[in-house]
Order: sequence, then C-alpha cells, then structure tokens
Amino acid sequence: MNKTSKTNINIITLGCSKNLVDSELLLRQLKANNITASHESDKNSNVIIINTCGFINDAKQESIDTILQYVEAKKAGLIEKVFVMGCLSQRYGNELKNEIKKIDGIYGVNELPEIVKDLGGKYNKTLVNNRYLTTPSHYAYLKIAEGCSRQCSFCAIPLIRGKYVSKPVNLIIDEAKILAEKGVKEIILIAQDLTYYGIDLYKKRKLTDLLRKLSEINGIEWIRLHYTYPAGFPIDVLDVMKEQDNICNYIDIPLQHISDSLLKSMRRGISGEETLKLINAIRNKIPDSAIRTTLIVGYPGETDQDFKDLKKFIIESKFDRLGVFTYSHEEDTPAYLLKDNIPEKIKQQRADEIMQIQQDISYQNNLKKVGNKFKILIDREEENYFIGRTEYDSPEVDNEVLIEKSENNYMIGEFYTIKITKADMFDLYGELN
Repeated sequence: MNKTSKTNINIITLGCSKNLVDSELLLRQLKANNITASHESDKNSNVIIINTCGFINDAKQESIDTILQYVEAKKAGLIEKVFVMGCLSQRYGNELKNEIKKIDGIYGVNELPEIVKDLGGKYNKTLVNNRYLTTPSHYAYLKIAEGCSRQCSFCAIPLIRGKYVSKPVNLIIDEAKILAEKGVKEIILIAQDLTYYGIDLYKKRKLTDLLRKLSEINGIEWIRLHYTYPAGFPIDVLDVMKEQDNICNYIDIPLQHISDSLLKSMRRGISGEETLKLINAIRNKIPDSAIRTTLIVGYPGETDQDFKDLKKFIIESKFDRLGVFTYSHEEDTPAYLLKDNIPEKIKQQRADEIMQIQQDISYQNNLKKVGNKFKILIDREEENYFIGRTEYDSPEVDNEVLIEKSENNYMIGEFYTIKITKADMFDLYGELN
C-alpha cells in the first residue's frame, strides 16, 4: 500500500452469509492492525475490497458489475485501489486479471493472510475465532465448516470451496462463547451442508452432539439451522431440537425438485418419495416447525409434467418459506454436459408461477397466526414501526413482525411477547401482549 495517504478501507460483501463471515474475519484482522476499515460504509474510502460471489449467472454478473463500478471510480480518481476476493476470484482469477487490468489484487477464498499482508498488516492466527460483527449485535452467523463433498450436478461450490472440512467442535464452541460474551443472543449455523458436519473429522455425523453443546452456552437464546441437506438427514437432529428450548423449530432444507428423474440427474441422492417421507418425519416429530426450502426450475430436461408435479408438491406441502432459482448452466459442473434446453423465458415463467403459489400459501399460513402470541426478537426500528421476528423466521430472508410505535418503548435486541393482530403475504403485525 502507498504509505503517503491514510488507508481507509470499505469492504463490500456480495452473495451469501458464508461470505459475510469471511468479510467479518477480514475486518477483525485489519482493525487489529490499526487499519481503518468498515463494511459497506457510506463514508469516503480510498480502498475498496469486493468480496464476490461466483455461484450462478446472476450472482457472477452482480459481482462483475460491482467490480467495474469501482474500477471506473478508480479511473475517475475517486478511489485509489480496488481489491477483489471471494468465490468469483477463486473461480475466475485468471480471467479477471486478463480482462480487468485496473484491479490491484485478486485473492481466492483461502487467502485472507495474503490480503492482510498486502494491505500493510500482519495476519494474527489467534484471531481465527474472533470476528468484527457486521450484523446487529444480537445475532450472528456461525460457520461450522468450509467447502462441500456432495456431487450435485448443477453446483460449482465444490469447484470453488473444495471438499468439506468440518471445524473442530471445540473451536466452534469457543467462537460461540465469544459471540455470547459480545451480547449475541441468536446464532445462525451455516455451512454448505450442516448435516454432513463431522464425517470428515470424526468419521460420523456430529451435528446433534454439536447442537447439544451449543445449547448449553449461557446467553444464547436462539440457535437456528441453515442449509441442511435432505439425503441422509440425521433424524436425531429433530430429537435434540425437541429437547432444547433454545434450538429454533426452524429447518432450512433445499429440496430442489420432486421429480425422480430430475433428482437423479441432479445427483441429489434422494427420490421424490423419500423427500415426502422426510418432510412428514419433520412435521410428525416437531408439529410446530417451520420448513424453509429452495427449488430449481428449468433444469435440463424438465418437462411440463415435471413442472406440474413440482407445483402439486408445493401446494400439498405448504412450506412455511420457499425460494426458487432458475437453472444456471455452470461450466465444469456435471450438468454442463447436458443441453440447457429450457428457454430463459420459460424458466422465469415457471419461477414466477411458483412464487405466486407460495405467496398464497404464505398468506394463508400467516392468517393462522392472527390472534396468537409469539416470542419476538426486535431487530431494528424503521419509520413508525419496531421490526422483529419469531423463531420461525431468519433475518433478511423471512417474514417480519411489525409493531407500531406507541407509548411502549421496545429495545432492539430484546425479546417480547407479542400478539399478532394482522397479516399479509410476507409480514405480520402485532402489539405488546
């Protein structure tokens, strides 16, 4: 770095919460070196670091557009340096070097020490479990593994992040305790696949044991599970969820499809019938549970009948939360050898149709909550409302509870019992009970 001007770094994070954790680790390292750094700040910065996503076409395009935006700002003299890190640079580092000459440094997903060094700092290994949180102080993401050893035909994550590497239990517990000491009340467990946790390190699935230990940490009132893989789902996870009050009755489980032929081509390791059995098992074990899923439409060979079966599956399953992606034809994945034979227009039409179905389901589910009381965690205040969530909702992606400001003064990061008075498709409205 040029020592003649004071370095003021702004980190821009694109993509998923796993990327956000990486940005938080970088922030902590920079601040430990007394380097001025912030996350997605409006303040003037002379150095920009873009933590990119390279998962699917839309994400890649967003990353490229963001890089070009700041490269143009550099050309205009508004900033001095642009660095790029994360999944896109891991996957397309050489292409970025050749095509966007004004980038000052390009780093893969495991090159945090190199970034810190090139920014004039010294990487501190003792801070590996210590992050500078960019989320509100009462919740944080907790990454329990890197990479993925699944072989899903459409997914580029193993190419980018490598094989699954579990983080040792003791390090996860230590990190969770540090978060609790900082005032974090909700931890959201993330990995490319939570249910695979422990197989590489301990030769058996250890998610259930990990959950039990996490649930014993003082101060952690909610533990939430993101990204559980359906094939080989460890049913004993449901038992510990039922036993421990501070494990949210919430499961994020990307099912992708219900068609046997597509699931086989996708290499998901599960059939449509087995998928239905798993959903029933979850709901039988924990009737009061929220299931969030994601689906893919427009996968090569998806017929009109496949799509009809998928719609029927959604209507009958009535998922609490649902997202949908249009298939992205990713080079070097097994599915890239297939013909991408569904036109983009049809892919988008199918996605829109599914979301319309889900809007109706969400509205009906929300109406059932009217008149009932829920434990709510207040996330923020916005205009005339305090905004919070139930245990059935994850931040950023799920429903929120809007509580009109009145003589009651709600504290951000605190829990309240709220009675739901009104509902719409994606939000609930309530008042202090």
